[in-house]
Amino acid sequence: MHDLTKGSITGHIINMAVFIGLGLVFQTVYFLVDLYFVAHLGSWAIAGVSAAGVSSFLVMGASQLVAVGAMALIAQAAGRKDREAANLVSGQALSLSATFSVATLVLGYTFGAMATQTVSADAQTSVAARAYLFAYLPSLALMFPVAALGSALRGAGVVRPTMMLQTLTVILNVVLAPVLIAGWGTGRPLGVMGAGLATTIAVACGFIVLWAIFPRVQKFIALERRTMAPRLSEWGRIVGIGLPAAGEFILMFVIFAVVYWVIRHFGPHAQAGFGVGMRIMQSIFLPVMAVAFAAAPIAGQNFGAGLAERVRYTFRDAALICAALMLVMTLFTQWRPEMLLAPFTSDAQALAYAADYLRIVSWNFVASGVVFTCSSMFQGLGDTRPSLLASASRLLTFMAPAIALAVSGGLDVFGMHVPFTLHTIWILSVASVYLQMLLAVALLRRQLKVKLKDLAPRAAATPAPVAAE
Repeated sequence: MHDLTKGSITGHIINMAVFIGLGLVFQTVYFLVDLYFVAHLGSWAIAGVSAAGVSSFLVMGASQLVAVGAMALIAQAAGRKDREAANLVSGQALSLSATFSVATLVLGYTFGAMATQTVSADAQTSVAARAYLFAYLPSLALMFPVAALGSALRGAGVVRPTMMLQTLTVILNVVLAPVLIAGWGTGRPLGVMGAGLATTIAVACGFIVLWAIFPRVQKFIALERRTMAPRLSEWGRIVGIGLPAAGEFILMFVIFAVVYWVIRHFGPHAQAGFGVGMRIMQSIFLPVMAVAFAAAPIAGQNFGAGLAERVRYTFRDAALICAALMLVMTLFTQWRPEMLLAPFTSDAQALAYAADYLRIVSWNFVASGVVFTCSSMFQGLGDTRPSLLASASRLLTFMAPAIALAVSGGLDVFGMHVPFTLHTIWILSVASVYLQMLLAVALLRRQLKVKLKDLAPRAAATPAPVAAE
C-alpha cells in the first residue's frame, strides 16, 4: 500500500497522475487505433463506429457502480489501516462486477441492433455500427471486473502496474487492428467488425494478466474466496457510493446519444466529424482526468485518517493543476485543431465539421477540468450525489434546448431568433458546462464544510502540510 496521508500532497498528485495518465493514454489509443484504420473505409464507417462507441459511455457509467464505490471504501480503509475491511470490499466488488458483466452481454446482444439503428444517420452507418458493437461487446462486459481490480489498487495508492499492463494490451491491439480490420497478412479484412474484435481480444488478455499479478504488486489487499460470496449489505454500500457516479456517466451517454440524434439532420459527414472531434477531445482531457483520478484516493485516505486540512489542500492543488493544463490545451486547440484531427480522417467535409466543433467546445476545457476535480473529491469523501446533481443540470441547460431546436428548426427567445445550426448546439454545450462547474464548486464547498467539521479537532493536532516540496 502507498500511504497518501503523509508527505507532499502536490507530490502525491503528480506522481500518481503520471502513471494514471499514461494508463489513460494507452486506453484511449484503443479507440484512436481503431479510428485510424476504420477511417480508410469511409465516413460511413467512422460514423458507425462512433455511434456504437457511445455505448462505452453507458457501460463505463455502469462500471462506476463498482469502481467508485470500491475505490472510496478501500481508500478510507487504507487511511484507517483496516486491512480486513479492504479485503471484504475488494471481494464484494468482484462478485458484483461478475453480475454486471453477464447483464451487459444479455442486454447488448438483445437490444444493441435497435439502439444503433436509432442514432445512425443512414442504413449503411447502422450496419457498420451493429457489426462493430457485437464484436466489441465482450470487451465492455470485461470492463466491470477490470474496474473492480483497478479501483482496488488505486484505493491502496498503487497505480504503476495497471499502467504497464494497459501499455501491453494497447500494443496487442495495435498489432491486431490492421490484421483484423484491413486483413494485413491474412487477406481477409473484417472491416469495422475487426476493430471491435481486436479490442475484445486485447482486453481479455489484459484482464487475465491483471488477475494474475494483483497479489504480487501489493500486499495490503488479498483476494480470498470467502470475501467474494455475495453479501447484499456490502453490495449496497458499494452501490450507494457508486450509483450517483454511474449516473454521471449514463448522463454523458444520454447527452452524446442525443447529440448524435440531433445532428443526424446534417448528414453522416457531420456525425463523422463530431465522432472524430469527440475522440480527440477525450484525448485532450487525459492529463486532467489523470490529475483528478489521483485526487480521489488521496482525498479518501486522508479523510479516512481524519486529516481535514490535507483533504482541502488536495482539492486546491488538483484544481489549480487541472485549470492550468486545460488553459494550455484551449490555446493550442484554438490555434491548430486540424493538426490533431488530420491523421484520423481524410474526408474534407468531416474534417471541417470536426475542427469547427473543437474550436467552439475548447472554450469549456478549463471549466471541465474543475468539474473533473470536484467529481473526484466527492468520490474520495464517499458521497457522489452532489456530483450527479451538477451533471444532471445539463439535462435542463443543454439537452432540452438542443432537442427543442432540432424539433422546431429554431426558437424565438426574448425576442431573438435562435437558428438550428451546429454552431448553436456547440455554443449551448459550452454554456451548460460553465453552469455545471459553478454548481459543482458550490456543492463541494458545502460538503467539505459538513463532512470535515467533525475532523477539525484531529486536523488541528496535525501540522499543516506543505502543498508542494
